[in-house]
Amino acid sequence: QVQLVESGGGLVQAGGSLRLSCAASGRFGPYAMGWFRQAPGKEREFVAAISWSGGNTYYGDSVKGRFTIFRDSAKNTVYLQMNSLKPEDTAVYYCAARTRGTYYSNSSYDYWGQGTQVTVSS
Repeated sequence: QVQLVESGGGLVQAGGSLRLSCAASGRFGPYAMGWFRQAPGKEREFVAAISWSGGNTYYGDSVKGRFTIFRDSAKNTVYLQMNSLKPEDTAVYYCAARTRGTYYSNSSYDYWGQGTQVTVSS
């Protein structure tokens, strides 16, 4: 079993930055990791993903150039650096872990965190 705990969410003004963390515990590895988000009334959306080695990263079109995903394998932690935040980035952000499947698909992920709220004010 793997447990994922997100942190770092909060309230920020448009144009600001936040860094989310996702700490993994339990029998972890080798897992590729992803970040998803869900706004009220909307479907869960792919944000970013990173391979187990950290050598490959992927981003959703709406966050390319603004968000960066990276991992610290020694700490079993994955991060999402979010810059130039916009009000439309407001959502609950979830991290997830997978061993197979496609990086952008919800159904590929085996484990999910509880989510952390990010609110961007205009």
